[in-house]
Amino acid sequence: MIRFLHSSDWQLGMSRRFLAGEAQERFAAARLDAISAIGALAQRTGAAFVVVAGDVFETNQVSARTLARALDKLATVPVPVYLLPGNHDPLDAGSIYRQAAFQKHCPPHVRVLDDEEPRRVPEVDGVELLGAPWPGKHPAEDLCARALARAPQPAAGLQRILVGHGIVDALDPARERLEAISLAGLESAIALGRCHYVALGDRHSATALGERGVVRYSGSPEPTDFDEIAAGRVLEVELGDEGHAFVCEHAIGTWSFRYLERELTGVEDLRALEQVLREIPAKDRCVAKLALRGALSLEETAALESLLEGLSASYAALLRHERVEALSLRPETLDPRSLALSGYALEAWRGLEAESAGEGEAAAIARDALVLFHRLARESER
Repeated sequence: MIRFLHSSDWQLGMSRRFLAGEAQERFAAARLDAISAIGALAQRTGAAFVVVAGDVFETNQVSARTLARALDKLATVPVPVYLLPGNHDPLDAGSIYRQAAFQKHCPPHVRVLDDEEPRRVPEVDGVELLGAPWPGKHPAEDLCARALARAPQPAAGLQRILVGHGIVDALDPARERLEAISLAGLESAIALGRCHYVALGDRHSATALGERGVVRYSGSPEPTDFDEIAAGRVLEVELGDEGHAFVCEHAIGTWSFRYLERELTGVEDLRALEQVLREIPAKDRCVAKLALRGALSLEETAALESLLEGLSASYAALLRHERVEALSLRPETLDPRSLALSGYALEAWRGLEAESAGEGEAAAIARDALVLFHRLARESER
C-alpha cells in the first residue's frame, strides 16, 4: 500500500473584494494555516508524501511576506511535498518557482513538478509522479494527455500518479476549451496501466470522476465562494495492487460561505432570520449572502436594516445579493406623526413618500431613503 495526501488550489495570497481589513488578513492567514493542517494530517495518517495539484499561489506576483510565510509553513510539513504549477502560477517567464527568493529559501523536501519527466519519490518505493505543469496561462492543448503520451510505460510493479490541473471536459461539455482534460483519455490511460491515480486541481469542490474512482479533484483546503459544494477538504489516498485506490476525504477548512434565501412578510419572518443568523457558528470566519424576497412595512424594513447592521460586525462579511433580491415595501403609509416629525422634516418625509409610490430607480431610492429616515428618527427619540 502507498498512502499519500492529495491537495490543490491553495491560492496563497488570495484576496476577496467583499472582505475588508482584518477579515481579509484572517482569510489569507487561514490559507497559510491549511499547510500546517495538511502536515499534521500527514503525520496522523502516516502519509508518505503530499501532492499539490496546481495553483499553490494566487499569482506569480504574491508579496514577499506571503512567499516567506508559505515557505516557513512548508518547512514544518514532515513529509515530501510536490508542487505543480497551475493556471494561477504557471511556469512562464515570471514564474514564482524561478524567482531567487523561492529557490533560495525553498525547503529541500519541497519539490516542484516543473517538467513532464516521471520522477521517483526517493523516500518511497514503488511509486513515481508524472507532472503536467502549466507553461503559461493559455495552453493550447490537453496537458495531461501530452504528459502521458511522452512518458514511457511505468516499469512493472511501479504505481504512477499523474498530477494535473484544469477542467475535465465531462464537467463542462457545452464549452470547447483547447486545454480541457479528456476524461476518456484518462480512463484509457488507467486501463492501459499508464497511470494508476490522477490527482487533479482547479475545481474547488472535492469530486470523483470516472468508473474506477481514481480520477479525483481534491478541492481547495479552504473554501473561496458560495458555489463550492465540498470545499475545505484534503484527500487521503491509498494505492493498492492492481490499480485499486481507497480515498478518504478529510475536512480541514475553517471558513464557510453560506447562501441564505428567505421570504420575509412580517415580524415573525424577521425573528426567524435573526435566529438563523445568530446560530451560525464561527461567524468571524463566515461569509454569508442573503437573497431576500417578499414585502415588509416601512417599520419592519427599518428593523431588518437595524438587525443586519448589528450582526454584520460578528461576520467576516454579511452581504445582500442585490441582483436577485426582490424585497419590496408594503404600500401602507406609516403615519409620520408617530415619529414626531414637523416642519422641514415632515415636508421632506411627505416628498419622499410621494416619490416612493411610483416605479423605477427613483422610487426605489425614495423607499430606501424613507427606511433610513425612519430609523434615524427612531434613534433620535431614544
